[in-house]
Amino acid sequence: MPPVELRHLRYFVAVAELLNFTQAARRLRVAQPALSRQIRDLEAELSVPLLERGPRAAKLTEAGATFLEEARAILQRADEAVKLTRAVARGERGEIQVGYAPSLTTEVLPCALHSFHNTAPGVHVKLHDLSSEEMLRGVGAGRLHLGLMARPSERALSGLKFERLREYPICVALPPAHRLARGRQVAFKQIAEAPLVAYSRAEYPEYHAMLTKLFAGTGRTPRLVEEHDSAASLIAAVEIGRGLVIVPACLGMLAGGRLKLRPLHPPPPPIQLVAVFDPQRLTGAAVGFLAAARSAEDHRPGSNARPRSRSR
Repeated sequence: MPPVELRHLRYFVAVAELLNFTQAARRLRVAQPALSRQIRDLEAELSVPLLERGPRAAKLTEAGATFLEEARAILQRADEAVKLTRAVARGERGEIQVGYAPSLTTEVLPCALHSFHNTAPGVHVKLHDLSSEEMLRGVGAGRLHLGLMARPSERALSGLKFERLREYPICVALPPAHRLARGRQVAFKQIAEAPLVAYSRAEYPEYHAMLTKLFAGTGRTPRLVEEHDSAASLIAAVEIGRGLVIVPACLGMLAGGRLKLRPLHPPPPPIQLVAVFDPQRLTGAAVGFLAAARSAEDHRPGSNARPRSRSR
């Protein structure tokens, strides 16, 4: 005897609610003999009579009344599972894991979260404050759907893809009382020998690659006096005079009045904020969040963001 199927349950519920095989067959759009056979098969599978047949109507047995409640609950749960599955596939429900670099996403991330919540309120975005290396590992292993970070090298991507979201000018951050803070910009030669604080080399190799390129034409190497694992500790180090720091302009939104940011002259290539992902693991919800990050406001008051462009 075949096992009980959802079809059997739907047929039984229709008969149990109408207590009439003819009317139930009409509702289900099946032939009455086929419906009667399915109900008999169900009773045989359960080894329990569910209905008492009469010449004009049927009547539920005590076991049938109990089974009706359970069958309704099972069918409702199955319908909910189908709806939820379809909603997840459309990117309307579920959860996504997003890694981010706090200093580089201080402008984009709040806008993206607000926009995404408005379009997909049923999706929970779980944020992870991680280094670039941790994000690349997380995306590669499938623990993260997206990583919002400075553009890594092609070698570091190792088969992953990226989309460019923003570009930020490179600045030097100084204590407000520093003599170089008086001007509108700072010549690179003025800080070529200055003590610098920097992000950790182990966790932010792309940052140190940027410093190497910046100093390549000077014949000098960066005079690094400290390394830190977060923007907050970098800001504190500069504030107390441990050294200067070369950062994207968006760091000014975190530093506030604690530091002064001045663009470098001549201006070096900007830092790119990108979304890194594995296209084979990009869910509907993750696609929606990427679209929200892509369309987040480019020109908020005080923003130094340049127009976005796309790259693979």
